[in-house]
Amino acid sequence: MLKLHAMQSSGNSYKVRLLLARLGLPFELIDVDLLRGENRTPDFLMKNPEGRVPLLELPGGRYLPESNAILFYLADGTPLLPNDPLGRAEALRWMFFEQHSVDSSIGHARFWLKLVRGGRELRTHDIDRWMEEGYAALGVMERHLARRPFFIDGTLSVADIALYAHTHLAHEGDFDLRPFPAVGEWLKRVEAQPGHVTIDWRPAPILQPVNEQVNGA
Repeated sequence: MLKLHAMQSSGNSYKVRLLLARLGLPFELIDVDLLRGENRTPDFLMKNPEGRVPLLELPGGRYLPESNAILFYLADGTPLLPNDPLGRAEALRWMFFEQHSVDSSIGHARFWLKLVRGGRELRTHDIDRWMEEGYAALGVMERHLARRPFFIDGTLSVADIALYAHTHLAHEGDFDLRPFPAVGEWLKRVEAQPGHVTIDWRPAPILQPVNEQVNGA
């Protein structure tokens, strides 16, 4: 069975839980608290030398880090990832955009302003940059979505899931989404899709089999 090492409040970790839920894939969730340094232990660093979550543990003992790499792997062969080369390239295009333009601004702002105690004071000099870059990214998304319901081919794809995770929580990083109505409508369309779960969702615990000994007959 798949095992997902993740932090519940992490936007990048949420992406993977959301995709797994949409695909109906069973998995075991293993909590890793970055704020307590659980990603820096020798045991975790053996699994992922970068010390980052999410981390997907595959049957057989292999590990796959990086949220969008995990999304691409899990979505392969499903309707959420196009089969044609151009469609797959478009998916990668928007997933790259998500990492270098959305996660690096909106995601960082939310992490430090919402999740880290005293983070606003610690990262005072970064806030203006996050705001400038985050609003620029939202502008790109607004212009693209003004002409289409989803990011690729008019249907939900892995690119939408990648972009949704941080964008729907942008207000927790002090971003105002009201000037971006197309983005707002897109968020509603993503949430209306079958299998959608919120960031608070967790899979049912995996029950371990109990070996019972029968004495006598």
